[in-house]
Amino acid sequence: MDNFIVSARKYRPVKFLDVVGQEQVSETLKKALSSGKLAQSFLFCGPRGVGKTTCARILAKAINCENPGTDFEPCNECNSCKSFAQNASFNIFELDAASNNSVDDIRNLVDQVRFAPQAGKYKVYIIDEVHMLSPGAFNAFLKTLEEPPSYAIFILATTEKHKIIPTILSRCQIFDFKRILDKDIVGQLQKICANEGITAESSALHVIAQKADGGMRDALSLFDKIVSFAGKNVTYQDVISNLNILDHDYYFKITEYFMTEDASSILTAFNEIINNGFDGEMFLLGIAEHFRNLLISKDEKTVQLLEVAEDVKERYFEQAKLTNETFLLNALNILNQCDIEYKTSKNKRLLVELALLKICYLNTQIENALSIILGEKKN
Repeated sequence: MDNFIVSARKYRPVKFLDVVGQEQVSETLKKALSSGKLAQSFLFCGPRGVGKTTCARILAKAINCENPGTDFEPCNECNSCKSFAQNASFNIFELDAASNNSVDDIRNLVDQVRFAPQAGKYKVYIIDEVHMLSPGAFNAFLKTLEEPPSYAIFILATTEKHKIIPTILSRCQIFDFKRILDKDIVGQLQKICANEGITAESSALHVIAQKADGGMRDALSLFDKIVSFAGKNVTYQDVISNLNILDHDYYFKITEYFMTEDASSILTAFNEIINNGFDGEMFLLGIAEHFRNLLISKDEKTVQLLEVAEDVKERYFEQAKLTNETFLLNALNILNQCDIEYKTSKNKRLLVELALLKICYLNTQIENALSIILGEKKN
């Protein structure tokens, strides 16, 4: 217990090469280091858990590294790198603006900036969650950010760029971090499984990646939670039961009922879902995503948008052959309208059941409409 380190900390990247899904940022920073054209103020923006603070820490190490490699990665062996790893560096300072957001906190930081580094070339200041600074703190910081000493570099990180005043934005070199793709998250989880001796089903890792919504830190937290429950063998069933996710088998089965217009089986399946503790809104979102996946499975150009495990992808291909675009588009419209009305409905269950019944008889309605149109043309 005492030796346990969560995966988000244990596998936190220590080089630009290890950062997942942010290649454009890593390459730009390394080229800036190699050319010596390094800005004095950076702003890293993007969703939570995508590597902003991690890249800031790696950049701070690389700037003062005594033995940088040919690719300008930090060596992690010199005194500067080791002291930073041990939280004992005199040249790299981290400030959490969420809890240190007053004018006095920024004035203390500005006072520190006035003194040149005792060892190394630069003093690097990492300010996380910078959007949390008060208006007064921003104003107190402006002058220093506009005309910093030659030895000072500021790296600001935020999840909410729109909350930062324009005068700060104009003084920074801005890097936009993107959501990490599911396939990249799965790849990283597979590496961790290999290192930890864990066997995990591909479909289980894909579900974790989808649930993380583009955040590596969230994915690693979910992974730790599942491993705590399942041990060294992680299965798809372990993941969906722990993360409260509806099994995709329900969606495939209900779609089959739609194709055969089996209304009673559809309502029975929905009742089973409700009895298992899932709410109607979760089901609506799930079946809508299922229809969307069926729609993109019909075209070779859009198949790459399907972010599921290979075995599930094959099931989508097979079921897509049994459905037509007109049915899927009309079904998605019905589900979208139902989702809009869901929050204000007084009888939510009836609302969902009516939507399911409308979808159930869609094919008959489409055929009747076509018959009428063809009949009118003959006349």
